[in-house]
Parts: sequence; structure tokens; C-alpha cells
Amino acid sequence: MRQRAVRDQQRLDSGAVTSPKDLENLQREIVSLAKRQGDLEDVVLEVMERRESAQERVAELTERVSSVEAKADDAAARRDAALEEFDGQVAAVTKERELIAASVPADLLKLYEKLRVQQGGVGAARLFRRRCEGCQLELNITEVNEVRAAAPDAVLRCENCRRILVRTSESGL
Repeated sequence: MRQRAVRDQQRLDSGAVTSPKDLENLQREIVSLAKRQGDLEDVVLEVMERRESAQERVAELTERVSSVEAKADDAAARRDAALEEFDGQVAAVTKERELIAASVPADLLKLYEKLRVQQGGVGAARLFRRRCEGCQLELNITEVNEVRAAAPDAVLRCENCRRILVRTSESGL
């Protein structure tokens, strides 16, 4: 368009066009080309502004993605460290359990394992202030008297949930 406008302006300035009608048409075409060129330059400026805005948005989103990835990596590292710690605790508790289980009579251990499977992982419960902490129900007076009369090494079971009752000095009985 610029080349055409320059060419038309040169024709107008050279005096090669002598017809008044052709001169008028040539002048209108030059004005039209100038207007069209201005419109296209406005479009180009708008596109450049949009591009700049889009690039800024891309930079912002890239930064946010990097931030989220860093947080995710940090969370994964903390999770892995916590899992490692849990694994260490599980190993220690498992070893401690094996040592304790070795000192428990075989028939009592067998009963405990059977109850643990039946009761969703808890085969024994603490007796605390007349309440079985397995089923959370309070023992009636007859059961309390039986617990009091039982030998210290007797295996007692809750009448409600059938778990082994563990008596402690805090049992209050």
C-alpha cells in the first residue's frame, strides 16, 4: 500500500496525468490509501498491545506454575520424610510387639489374635472407671464384682464386645 501511495504521489507530482478527472481520482485514491494505511496501523498497534498483554499473562502464569510445582515438590518431600518416619516407628513397634508377644502364653495370644480379627483390629481394651474402652459401655455391678474378685493374672472379657479386658492401676476397681 505504501508503494502504491508513493507511486501515485509521484505520478501526481510529475505532471504526467493531465486530465482533471484522472487527477481527482488519483488524489482520492491517495487519500483513501492513507486512510486505509492508518486503519491498518491502528490494527497492528492493537495486535501488538494484545500480544504484550498475552506475554505478560504467560510470564505470570509460568511463575505461578513454578511456584505451585515448588510447593508440590516440598509437600512430596515432607510426605516422603513422614512416611520414612512412620516406617521407622512401625518397625520399632513391631519389634517391641514381638518381644512382648514372646512373653505371652500361646493360648492367650491365639485368643487375642482371633478377637483382633473379629473386632476390626482391637482384641483387647482397657478397663477404666468401670467402662470398657473397646465398646465404651459401662460394666454392671455384677461384672464389676467379678473383676474385683478375679485373680490378678486372670483373663477377663467384656460381656458386651467380648474383648479381653486389661486392668491397670487406674481402673478404679
